[in-house]
Amino acid sequence: MNHRRIIWRKAAIWVACLVPLLWLGYLGLTGGLGANPIEFITLSTGTWTLVLLLSTLAITPLRIITRENWLVKFRRLVGLFAFFYGCLHFLTYVWLDQFFDFPTMVRDVGKRPFITMGLTAFSLLVPLAVTSTARAIRWLGGRRWRRLHRLIYISAIAAVIHFWWKVKADVRRPEIFAAVLALLLGFRILIWAREKFQTTPKRNLPKREAAPRAVGLRGSS
Repeated sequence: MNHRRIIWRKAAIWVACLVPLLWLGYLGLTGGLGANPIEFITLSTGTWTLVLLLSTLAITPLRIITRENWLVKFRRLVGLFAFFYGCLHFLTYVWLDQFFDFPTMVRDVGKRPFITMGLTAFSLLVPLAVTSTARAIRWLGGRRWRRLHRLIYISAIAAVIHFWWKVKADVRRPEIFAAVLALLLGFRILIWAREKFQTTPKRNLPKREAAPRAVGLRGSS
């Protein structure tokens, strides 16, 4: 893909990811946040955190299915926007909802399971955002970096549970997020299983048996 096309697509992702925030700002200026503005902002920022988090997880399956390898170039950008909206969601609770009343927030974490799960989801995103740079990848090494960034799966699961427990009664939207997450995780499990069980490691075969088997496979094809 040429450099100009990458720039245009990156610009499109920036615009698409910033539209929800701009729309929220417009509603705030025009009095469109409803009777409970804090609840509206909390729900909006939380929803977009989940949308972008699942979008980040969807990039690899889409790349495999479509064979469009350029999609991977924008995975980090989408993931950082998920963290950005997660920060806004967390800040809404700390600032607008609790007014920095930290003792009350500590009690909330202990007494309200959905807040505990939400804090868990957000906390797991912090090291992923911090280590999203090329320098961090070189410092950690590719293998350790990949292991660390598997925390995104746990964070996504915790975020869906947080949303589910928060809404309590009408769980239709959390159910949709849960179904999408289950599909994405299921796809990755299938890919892992295919690579694990369909590839025979030749290093485990005796040397004198490896060559005849290879000849036999080619001869029978």
